Amino acid sequence: MGELSELKLNCLAIGSLPHKNLDEAMAVVEKYFKTIPFWPQLTKISKNEDMIIQFLEKMPSFFLGKDYLDTEYDEFFEDLEQFFMDYEEIVSDINSDILDKYAVSAEFSSSFPKFIELIKEYKPHFAKGQIVGPFTLATTLVDKDGKCAIYDETLKEIIIKTLTIKALWQIKQIKNANPAATPIIFIDEPSISQLGTSAFVTISQNEVIEMFKEITDILHANGALSAIHCCGKCDWSVPISSGVDIINLDAYSFAQNLSLFNKTVNDFLNNGGKIAWGVVPTLDKEALEHTDLAELENKFKQAISYLTKKGIDEKLIIENSIISPSCGAGSLSETLAEKAMKLTKNLSDMLKEKY
Repeated sequence: MGELSELKLNCLAIGSLPHKNLDEAMAVVEKYFKTIPFWPQLTKISKNEDMIIQFLEKMPSFFLGKDYLDTEYDEFFEDLEQFFMDYEEIVSDINSDILDKYAVSAEFSSSFPKFIELIKEYKPHFAKGQIVGPFTLATTLVDKDGKCAIYDETLKEIIIKTLTIKALWQIKQIKNANPAATPIIFIDEPSISQLGTSAFVTISQNEVIEMFKEITDILHANGALSAIHCCGKCDWSVPISSGVDIINLDAYSFAQNLSLFNKTVNDFLNNGGKIAWGVVPTLDKEALEHTDLAELENKFKQAISYLTKKGIDEKLIIENSIISPSCGAGSLSETLAEKAMKLTKNLSDMLKEKY
């Protein structure tokens, strides 16, 4: 199992790359992320790799070609009953053959098989998978009346359990490729920045914490670490309260936002929680074009200073820091995406030497 101390100032990537060629995309992963490889979402290769669509295979009520969740087809309740039975069996034994039924197929992820090959070849102590977050998915998908799935208890439960199964399938594949590897499963939650706004005023923080906790507890029970990524301002007490091991923020633009939750963050770090600082700007093309290592090192120091000014120990922060891009790189040009990945790795190497 990977020792958590090995994560100190190590680098990892977030979701997507813009490449149209699978081998070229995986060459980037291999070059810069050997210590924590990831499988990129390649939407230029297939629209099925979009983070919202990618994890919907075999989900009751979901059909390709429909833009809503359908609970009124004849076999729905039969499918639902079978799905819940499958879920119970999978959760009680990750080695159940039934898990293969819910694989993320090559049609929905061209990069996953190559990712597994990298794990077999390099035997990394950590490997990163991901799922779209349950809040983001449940507030994006709608029923036939256009109502968000999160307001329908059955649909919400289907979504949480589908995503849990998709995460467990990744854990099983990573462990089969290298039993000594610790899987890190990122829960990609851009929409939690909207929690508390007028759009979702009736959804309580506790409801969202419980959604995250249900998945995180099962990840932990199966030997994986759980991470939550949000690239906007958000109430970081929500993911932290759900028991995740890593929080990942856009520290290029929103580092100060994290310091609003200084007491929660201090407790989180003291309990071994990690902060993945997204200091390499992938959401701001102009900033990425003009940035360099010196500027990014200053961004990192500034991000830490927001917390130290609130009384959090600098050594504690650095011991529990990871370096990442601010978000996925799928919307960039290939050249700029590769610049972002290189900067992430080089910044990690530089900071490891300094600290």
